[in-house]
Parts: sequence; C-alpha cells; structure tokens
Amino acid sequence: MLNAFKETGLKFLALSLLLIIADQFSKIWIINNLALYADINVLPIFDITYVRNYGAAFSFLSDAGGWQHYFFTGIALVISVLLIYWMYKTPVKQTWLLAAYALILSGAIGNVMDRLNYGYVVDFLHFYYQDWHFPAFNIADMAISLGAGLLILDAIFEQKNSAQSENQSAENDSPKQVKK
Repeated sequence: MLNAFKETGLKFLALSLLLIIADQFSKIWIINNLALYADINVLPIFDITYVRNYGAAFSFLSDAGGWQHYFFTGIALVISVLLIYWMYKTPVKQTWLLAAYALILSGAIGNVMDRLNYGYVVDFLHFYYQDWHFPAFNIADMAISLGAGLLILDAIFEQKNSAQSENQSAENDSPKQVKK
C-alpha cells in the first residue's frame, strides 16, 4: 500500500493535507476571534474580514434557497474523487500537473468541510482599492485558483514539449542526404 504513495502521484496528497489543515485552522481562528463582518486592517489595500458565503465563487447562487448547498457539495466530492484517481494514474515525474491536482483537491475539500460543518463557506481575505473591492476569499479558494493556473501552465508547456518531441522525431526519421 505504501508503494502506491511512493510510486504514484498519491504522494502529493501530503500537499493537499497540509493545505486543508492550514485552511481549516485559519477559518476556526476567524470564527473564534472575529464577529461576522468585523475586519482587521492589515495593509492599505488588504483587510481580514469575516464573511459567510452561502453560494459558490463570488457568492454565485448564494440566495438560491438552500439547494445549492447540496449541489456544490456533491460537485466538489465528485471532483475530489476524480482528482485522487488522476493523481494515482499520473506519473510522479509530472510534478506541475500533480501539484495542480493537489491544490484543487485541497481547496475543494476545505470548502466542502465548511459547507458540511457550518452550512456556508468562511471567507476572510479581502483586497480592495479605494471603491473597488474584490470578493473575500479563503485559503481553499487560493489553492483552487493556483491549481487552475498550474493546470493551464502544464497544458501550455506539455503542448510545447510534445511539439518539440515531434519535431525531433521527424528530424531523426527523415532520410539523410548524401553529399556527392
């Protein structure tokens, strides 16, 4: 069983676990130390502000009546199972791809834990400039966003590497011209 972790991408589950722990501890701290909507100014463009998100990203469907709680939880659980399967199947040498899977997995599980424990997602990282405000988010959201970015980078570089490999293969397969 331990070989499955060493020889497959499942060893990246350690990254997921670390991020889930950081996410959950940060949310517990927020709940225990801040009143709802209270904020702590950290920088001129950044506050720690306790808000609750009953929907998905950017509070999408937050006022849909409650069914969205089960819908988003179900989607996150299905995606989590798929990500673990893909991590198992992905060769360990594909570190960017595996890190992306681990980041997305940790974010999905972190937010599902909130939905199951509280009925909402705890958000608290709030960036703004003058009258412009970016919706508050959390460590799980950051992990999902970074994972998505890594997926895009992996796809770009994988496509570039595949094209280079094909060019090298074509050059090696082409007949050599003999000089006369």
